[in-house]
Amino acid sequence: MAGFGSTLTLPGLAGIVLTLGMAVDANVIIYERVKEELRLGKSLVIAAQEGFKHSLPAILDGNITTLLTGVILAWIGMGPIKGFAITLIIGILTTLYTTLLLSRVIIEKRLESGKIINFQTSWTKNFLHGHNFDFIGKRKITYSISLVIIIIGIISFVTRGFEMGIDFKGGREYKVRFERPVNTVEISQALTKTIGEGTIVKQFGSANQVKITTSYLIDKPGKDIDNKVETAVFEGLKKFLPNTSFETFQRVNEMSSSKVDPTISVDFRNTSIIATLFSLIAIGIYLLFRFKHKGYSIGAIASTAHDAFVILALFSLLHGIVPFAMEVDSTFIAAILTVIGYSLNDTVIIFDRLREYLNLKPNADMKDTMNEAINSTLSRTFNTAFTVFIVVFILFLFGGSTLKSFSFAMLIGVVVGCYSSIFIASPIMYDLDNDHSKYTSGNNKPKSTTKKK
Repeated sequence: MAGFGSTLTLPGLAGIVLTLGMAVDANVIIYERVKEELRLGKSLVIAAQEGFKHSLPAILDGNITTLLTGVILAWIGMGPIKGFAITLIIGILTTLYTTLLLSRVIIEKRLESGKIINFQTSWTKNFLHGHNFDFIGKRKITYSISLVIIIIGIISFVTRGFEMGIDFKGGREYKVRFERPVNTVEISQALTKTIGEGTIVKQFGSANQVKITTSYLIDKPGKDIDNKVETAVFEGLKKFLPNTSFETFQRVNEMSSSKVDPTISVDFRNTSIIATLFSLIAIGIYLLFRFKHKGYSIGAIASTAHDAFVILALFSLLHGIVPFAMEVDSTFIAAILTVIGYSLNDTVIIFDRLREYLNLKPNADMKDTMNEAINSTLSRTFNTAFTVFIVVFILFLFGGSTLKSFSFAMLIGVVVGCYSSIFIASPIMYDLDNDHSKYTSGNNKPKSTTKKK
């Protein structure tokens, strides 16, 4: 990032979180595949070689789709979103290098030297293996659940709306620390007298810290206007800061301040939406090219859109209810993009396994083959989701107030991403065509062995 001249922002950290998750997932895919080869009775050396070989398509597809998102966001996005994209691009490239080359070199060298590597324990050897849940058969139930969530979300969008951050609506933001705990309602009333109505005051972290958001004089440019607004904020807070001068306020009490012009906020909003839509289109085209059938593309895009919608619905429903900010800002956009990356990766893993099974069993029933593909990837899905969930949960508990909304969106996104990959993407692909045999590339029909005379 230093080489690119990029600044590490909170969305940039989100890109690192997504990168770590992708790196963990790539190794989990390999190790789970090695375990499968060992179950077939192959030696440890052969199983390791086959594990790397057969997991390569899934790893490449998952990382390339995410890389496409990063490239488009870096090209179209602006500000924090561009920082997220650059971090993501660097992370994906280094993940492919370390996973496909360094990990393989380390493992093969150890095996060549006669050292034993255990890819499983007695407890994990058959973890989530041998089950045959009928996921496709339950698709009407899960469709109904998702439809109810969508309807509730739409109602909330219309009635409650969103808590928009200054990134999207423009304005100034001040984070102020006091000597003692303060009441946000009293501060809001005091500021109304100096900077007018519409000022939003919220607790920020501990009880003696607040975040003040205002659009006072935001349409008027100039350094003198910035000083005038800051002075007005100080005048409104004077009674809560006894014996404090304006200079002391700036140096000690004012933790940070930021400003976003309305025109910039509109540009940021528009470019974020356009970049996200272009990313989904590019992913759909790549999956269509890679898997040859529209069912894969439509199923993947539908599941990622579903995940983004669920998070949007929760942020609309819960803002003002939960004890932390649920603002739609650049951090929120980074969280949405990170969730889309995880969800898409989950979906691609299942689709890759389905494609493999269709080639191995061209005459099998499509429903049975899809269920087998989903069931065979459950262990990998659980391991990846659980490790990411634990990291994000710790981030939610101890990461501070600035990371609350991001980590909350990620917690929900990890769970919903697993759900949509299994219960939305795969069933939609199954339902798109009555003739499921087309997914076997025409190999489902047994060849005639009768010779012409």
